[in-house]
Amino acid sequence: KTENFKITEWKLSSSVNVSEKVMTIEVYYLEDKPFLEEERSLIKDIGYRLRVNIDNKEAEQKLLITLENLKFLNQELQQFAYVASHDLQEPLRMVISFTQLLAKRYNDKLDEDAKDYINFAVDGARRMQTLINDLLSYSRITTRGDPFKIVNLKNVLEDIILNLQIKIKETSAKITYGEMPSLFADKTQLMQLFQNLISNALRFRSKELPLIHISAQHSYKEWIFSVKDNGIGIEQRFFKKIFVIFQRLHTRDEYPGSGIGLAICKRIVEKLNGRIWVESEVGKGSTFKFAIPLKKL
Repeated sequence: KTENFKITEWKLSSSVNVSEKVMTIEVYYLEDKPFLEEERSLIKDIGYRLRVNIDNKEAEQKLLITLENLKFLNQELQQFAYVASHDLQEPLRMVISFTQLLAKRYNDKLDEDAKDYINFAVDGARRMQTLINDLLSYSRITTRGDPFKIVNLKNVLEDIILNLQIKIKETSAKITYGEMPSLFADKTQLMQLFQNLISNALRFRSKELPLIHISAQHSYKEWIFSVKDNGIGIEQRFFKKIFVIFQRLHTRDEYPGSGIGLAICKRIVEKLNGRIWVESEVGKGSTFKFAIPLKKL
């Protein structure tokens, strides 16, 4: 032992694992001098920090590779959904056409049960056709689309109200909106986003006359848009489920639709690097909100 009771050693080492191999850090004194305890701690700390940094770097590399693989698989899946949906259209059209032709040509020879079966077949094929069209719309959000340009949202809302004019008159709905900004985006997809949310409010209306208000406000980093209605409302436990593709909270007899509208909204918002959510209370209506990052126009 030395005079200060430190252990006398002239060589210190610290092991570091690198890609399943062991690397050793060795420190020597070139003169007859012992390592102090503080120096021992320092060498061990250097080895520990180096090991942590290497582990983090390896984890980061693995994460990047995983993300690239997921991106590739997602693109492949979207392309498959588009092609598969497109190729399924023609067989379905043939099923509908020939089934209707069968009913027309042999109408006098068919009993009521046979006519019902044909109607069931046609109805099922048409519902499948609707699902395929919706799936195509969903896949086109990322695989297709118009170039981004400056879009005046006031004009977008005016066009949507014209598109929904028949439904608005049928339900005696009142649709209002405040000051709207311009966004750098795909105009067609912005129209689809707002039209889906407004149509949703018209579909899930309460016994009261539908009141729908669209508003926009901005913070220092994003625009926050709201589509508020006085409809039937949504239970809190379904707040996330409603944005999942083909998820429905009601039967088709109660409310028609395929259950893809809000999933499309979510995908459009995410394409703009935004987020979407709902605030609602059963019997008191819902407010769908989405945030879009601010960009210089």
